[in-house]
Amino acid sequence: METKIFSIQKFRMFLLIIIGIFSISSSVFSQGGFIGVYMPDTTDRTLSPYFFVKSDDPALDQLPMKSTSAVVDIAGVIADVKVTQIYRNEGKNVLEAVYIFPASTRAAVYSMKMTIGERTIEAKIEERQKARQDYEEAKNDGKSASLLEEERPNVFRMNVANILPGDEIKVEMCYTELLIPDKGVYEFMYPTVVGPRYSNILKEEAPANENWIANPYTHKGEKPSYSFNISLNIQSGMAIREVRCTSHQVDIGYPDTRSAAIKLNPGDQSRGNKDFILQYRLAGDKIESGLLLFEGEDEKFFLAMVQPPAKVTESQIPPREYIFIMDVSGSMNGYPLDISKKLMKDLLSNLRPGDQFNVMLFSGGSRVLSEYPLPVTPENIHNAIDLIDLSDGGGGTEIVPALKRAFELNRSENFARSYIIATDGFVTVEREVFDLIRTNLSNANFFAFGIGSSVNRYFIEGIAHAGMGVPFIVTNPAETDQQVKKFREYIGTPVMSHIKVTYTGFDVYDVEPLSIPDVLAQRPVIIFGKWKGTAGGKIDLTGLTANMCFTYTIDVKNSSPSANNRALKYLWARERIRLLDDYSGADNADNERDKEILDLGLKYNLLTRYTSFVAIDKEVRNTDGKVTTVKQPLPMPEGVSDYAIGFESGSGSAGIMKCVGGIAAPMLQEATGMFTAGRSRDYGNVSHGSEETEDSDMLYTITEQMPSFSKDRLTFDEYIRQNMVYPWPAREQGIEGTVTVLFIVEKDGSVTNIEVTGSLGYGCDEEAIRLIKMTSGSWEPGIDNGKPVRVQKTVLVEFGL
Repeated sequence: METKIFSIQKFRMFLLIIIGIFSISSSVFSQGGFIGVYMPDTTDRTLSPYFFVKSDDPALDQLPMKSTSAVVDIAGVIADVKVTQIYRNEGKNVLEAVYIFPASTRAAVYSMKMTIGERTIEAKIEERQKARQDYEEAKNDGKSASLLEEERPNVFRMNVANILPGDEIKVEMCYTELLIPDKGVYEFMYPTVVGPRYSNILKEEAPANENWIANPYTHKGEKPSYSFNISLNIQSGMAIREVRCTSHQVDIGYPDTRSAAIKLNPGDQSRGNKDFILQYRLAGDKIESGLLLFEGEDEKFFLAMVQPPAKVTESQIPPREYIFIMDVSGSMNGYPLDISKKLMKDLLSNLRPGDQFNVMLFSGGSRVLSEYPLPVTPENIHNAIDLIDLSDGGGGTEIVPALKRAFELNRSENFARSYIIATDGFVTVEREVFDLIRTNLSNANFFAFGIGSSVNRYFIEGIAHAGMGVPFIVTNPAETDQQVKKFREYIGTPVMSHIKVTYTGFDVYDVEPLSIPDVLAQRPVIIFGKWKGTAGGKIDLTGLTANMCFTYTIDVKNSSPSANNRALKYLWARERIRLLDDYSGADNADNERDKEILDLGLKYNLLTRYTSFVAIDKEVRNTDGKVTTVKQPLPMPEGVSDYAIGFESGSGSAGIMKCVGGIAAPMLQEATGMFTAGRSRDYGNVSHGSEETEDSDMLYTITEQMPSFSKDRLTFDEYIRQNMVYPWPAREQGIEGTVTVLFIVEKDGSVTNIEVTGSLGYGCDEEAIRLIKMTSGSWEPGIDNGKPVRVQKTVLVEFGL
């Protein structure tokens, strides 16, 4: 139950915000059919995107980027992409154009060049500050120049200086990325636009590398001011079974069985406001396993990709052992710990018979349920839940000693181990934890659940990356079932465990990853590295599949080094940089890793957050030195509302009120929290105006009073036991366990939207649904503000012989 207190402090804050809103509403302007609120440029304004307003100056071309296009060549598992941006000045002023654009998080950008008329200038890679300095000097000297910088691993900024009236300047950049199939499906994604970013950094205090956030956007529904085009060629070593584009209209041709040519339909060349997504399958849903080799002047690189057994049956799934690690430190006390307990109970209640598990709690010290793994039995699960229920939040967060103890726990042979940690991540030892997990990766996968409304996501995501797992974020109880279901689906079909790679007669070094985690269904094993000497010997990958040993051998001499594989050096370096980037960022004290990223960028000619590409023309073309800087406006991504920035266009006075959703939203949400506490909310789409009514059907998840079962004064568990018909398939197989059921209790006590989120099988799921249907009309509804409301509820239906 949640108590709502209308405090004097919140009331005062609310009044101040309302007064401020109406104070600024006197500065209303109308421009180009848009009615909104003018926000004065004060020193306490946060760094924010804003709507583009067309200038009345006919001499100024504010839309200098006329087109962006991409040519994509996919050979096997490697995509090579050439992006071309064309800037043309159709005004009378000399321009500097600034354009923010996205890229894949896996992109290794390795070259850039600028073309002006007949002159082509190859860009050079430089340390970021040096590149920016050279660019600014060239701009001031009247030379045309271009600068490519990384603002995020997937957000780039292009500056093009001294675009003279009538000029057309073409900038080309090239990147490569590895395509990793998922369940036999290869996917190439080309992002087209960077969506508006929310920032709470004050404009006057923002560091230079954050200023890109303040960028103009057009309104929802407006087409991009520039054209977009893309073409792709796929060359596969196997027959192509199917090609489809899920985002745009394309024309697909097949020159032969192993190649495909894809072109964007001309009618879609104005749809540069959504990601372009292409998917394809190979015959038999296979992946291109094998070895790629490249010999450079100084170094040699290899990429090995191994496909595990394709089909998984119940008998092939190896038994698993789960170590559940739960943070019970002081910062988890209360709400986060309540969510964590629910999460752990749901995970424990859905373990398979035949699996094993253990539970560890930690704060200043640590406690384990058992020194040895326990079989999944009702008694052991009951004891584990009791241990979790009795835990209270308190003490420090000594996570490193706890993890060391967890890694040292006894384990059973032939069981694939997975660690699952639930924490808010409020620690300062991120890098030490990442190193600890990475060096123990051969022992297990590592999955991280971030618990709480403001978790340390850097820590949660870093754990998952270092542990070759997946991060999950649970911010409220309503998300728990969904995240548990997602976790079960991800690890529910492991194919291979205890994986080892050996190299015989093949001299390798700088191999990533250091060790191989368990292979899940249709998840290939990918190994990057360097090699010396001649290409000979063999690579052996072994692992355990159920009770059988799986072995895959690559005969190195069957693969010849090829100049076509030159992308391997960029992919290896990009993987190494990605690993280092995960470790950096928690503080600014570790200059060693930052320097390694810088050195890798300079050595392998790659764009990083410490290296940039700069191209400078030798000619002085702008003799008077006057340059007007324009930021290329971006289209609002398709499906995104104007509320992403803070205004609803053309909405009159309602638009004035709704503007607080973007600029004043953080304060207003805090001030009005007593009105909206406990509801499922999406602040990106909710208007903080007067649209909500007393009869709102919004789904409550935390209320003054949760629904209660009232049938014949029985408890829910008693009613279930009296009415359960134990499914014969489950009884015959001796199946016991719990089915988790999610449903909605309506205002009249009826039950709707029944869904099984934790399955037991053997007819138990169907019986659980039947029982829940029987309870319809037997519930007292949830109560909020004295009135009945719809509430989403989760129950556990226990099956025991």
